[in-house]
Amino acid sequence: MIASVRGQVAAVGPDGAVVEVGGVGMAVQCTPATLAGLRVGSPARLATSLVVREDSLTLYGFASDDERSLFELLQTASGVGPRLALAVLAVHSPDAVRVAIAGADTAALTRVPGIGKKGAERLVLELRDRIGSVDPVAVPGLAGPGTGWQAQVRDGLTGLGWSAKEAEDAVTAVAGEFDGRSVEVSTALRRAIQLLGRNR
Repeated sequence: MIASVRGQVAAVGPDGAVVEVGGVGMAVQCTPATLAGLRVGSPARLATSLVVREDSLTLYGFASDDERSLFELLQTASGVGPRLALAVLAVHSPDAVRVAIAGADTAALTRVPGIGKKGAERLVLELRDRIGSVDPVAVPGLAGPGTGWQAQVRDGLTGLGWSAKEAEDAVTAVAGEFDGRSVEVSTALRRAIQLLGRNR
């Protein structure tokens, strides 16, 4: 198993990145939040999980070992494959996932595309005793207005190739949509990318 990759970032796209490792470009599928921390031409280290299928080998990359561990744990639940596990981490931070599962917060889990009420209940039932728990107050990634998500989203957009003005305009638009409500960095970044893609 490829547990991690370290090297220079050769490319960053909406769904993944390419990291040069010993002269080989490794294509890695990542969440928006992980991609936001990558810069083309800069060194990076990603914790990775290799998913082997009969017709494919797919490498999934994460900013931390904790994210990778949770990605792999989620797949032990019935009906959860790597794409759905990645979608969970694209919508929620690892601690937010733990809080939702430990607290049986099915409403939070159903915010993930592809997870309905029954799927959320199954996740809670199968993983609650193994997920661990955290203090909901300490959950990172939930940011109110002016507490940092704007800067992270702005940096993520410029890292993906948009100009500073385009990034600023998109962040302003997203902030207006949420109107002061809390928003996760990954959610805000994904929405900003949607808005920018529509304007191209």
